Amino acid sequence: MGEREELVETLDKHRGLLRRTVRDLTDVQAAERTTASALCLGGLIKHVAAVEARWARFMTGGAEAMRGRDGEHGPGDADAWEAQFRMTEGDTLAGLLAEYERVAHGTDELVRTLPDLDLAHALPAAPWFPPGTTWSARRVLLHLIAETAQHAGHADIIRESLDGAKSMG
Repeated sequence: MGEREELVETLDKHRGLLRRTVRDLTDVQAAERTTASALCLGGLIKHVAAVEARWARFMTGGAEAMRGRDGEHGPGDADAWEAQFRMTEGDTLAGLLAEYERVAHGTDELVRTLPDLDLAHALPAAPWFPPGTTWSARRVLLHLIAETAQHAGHADIIRESLDGAKSMG
């Protein structure tokens, strides 16, 4: 197995752990806050899908491609930014999972077909990125793996608080 397939496989493993945390839930349960955090399970699925879609666009188009497409907002728009972490009117768990699957399929196909994983772009201006920093497509994929794994851990805690179910148990 080559590097690209290893990256796709690793990302998909963590996506699967995240999806597993919402198995057998209703929309009401997926929207419920069970911890001191404002996070809910459906909101985490929604957030991770949106973030993955933005970073996939970055891999081919740079920072400019990440901005404001399809109603997505960055942290500068606080209300919209917070809305991506919760289920809002019209959101269903099935719909959020379907969108996540669509995004994942697109990212996987992109990784398999990019001419070069060393293709790099300057990161968007943000307080958490040093000015002038660039990331390669490979670095973006490592970031997506880390972000997805981190949120799968958050989801596991939220699910256990909801009904005692565990992703790994």
